[in-house]
Amino acid sequence: MSDQVNKFLGDSLGRTLIKLLVVSLIVGFIMAVFGLAPLDFIYGIRNFILEVWHRGFSALGRVGDYLMLGATIVIPIFLIIRLFSYRR
Repeated sequence: MSDQVNKFLGDSLGRTLIKLLVVSLIVGFIMAVFGLAPLDFIYGIRNFILEVWHRGFSALGRVGDYLMLGATIVIPIFLIIRLFSYRR
């Protein structure tokens, strides 16, 4: 069992905990210097997803506008061509 835990952690449990403690202390210090909080990352990811979501649908709205604008010309021409070819 101990070998499996060591294999999973990459080192012994004690050494892994010390490494994690040191890295956490360094990252925490850097985040404090820049005034960042863990929730800032969560809100940033959430806002990014919402922004992509809204911009994506606005882009689809523009595509729909272009589709309707083009259809006002293309569909009547298509119907006229079909009517003339139907008479032959």
